[in-house]
Amino acid sequence: MEPILAWSKEAATHFPDLVVCTGTISDIKFEQHAIMVETLKETVLAKMRRKHELELLKNDAVVRAYRDLYWSLGIDPTKTRPAGEALLRRVLHGDDIPSISSVVDAYNLASLETIIPLSGFDLDRVSLPLEIRFSNESDEFRGIGMNRSIKFQQKALLITDTRRILCVYPYRDANFTKISDETRNVLIVGYGAPGISRDQVVDAVKKALTYIKSTAGGIAGIVNVFQPR
Repeated sequence: MEPILAWSKEAATHFPDLVVCTGTISDIKFEQHAIMVETLKETVLAKMRRKHELELLKNDAVVRAYRDLYWSLGIDPTKTRPAGEALLRRVLHGDDIPSISSVVDAYNLASLETIIPLSGFDLDRVSLPLEIRFSNESDEFRGIGMNRSIKFQQKALLITDTRRILCVYPYRDANFTKISDETRNVLIVGYGAPGISRDQVVDAVKKALTYIKSTAGGIAGIVNVFQPR
């Protein structure tokens, strides 16, 4: 089943030009293909070190767009950096990126290369359809690495399924739907921002699916684009 995503009226009013893109890949083989992952990593990291300079990164148009989005959501992007920028900064500092699994490493490399934030979810743990909405007082959320659920101290933009919050847009994913060794079907979500084009988000999701397929196999599905109506 292909993901369906709707916007709440409030979210659509606040972000009429926001683009969200989804893609799926099924029947992955989760064994860590170390040689394939390392070869891909070396290629992407070398490319980004040639393309970017750390001192100039804050002026990059994509970096700027996500920082502006974070500020508009009440998030300080100098303390909680957008995922693509955070990964790229590590690389430009001369550090490696975390190695988690063939699937997670693959979409992290796509996020690093495009600077577009991406999430990966275990599709079999997602209850479709999806919705983009703002948080309310009753919402509770437990993200990856969090010991317990929290309530939101300020209004947050969320992507939810019919049962729970999948992520705090666009930077923290739920623990329940994270990719694990048992995952066989994956949902990739690409998060847009004002000033980021549809093509940029689509390219990031397609790149993630391509990289996952090259490191973990699987069958890529249709890439879908969602915008407020």
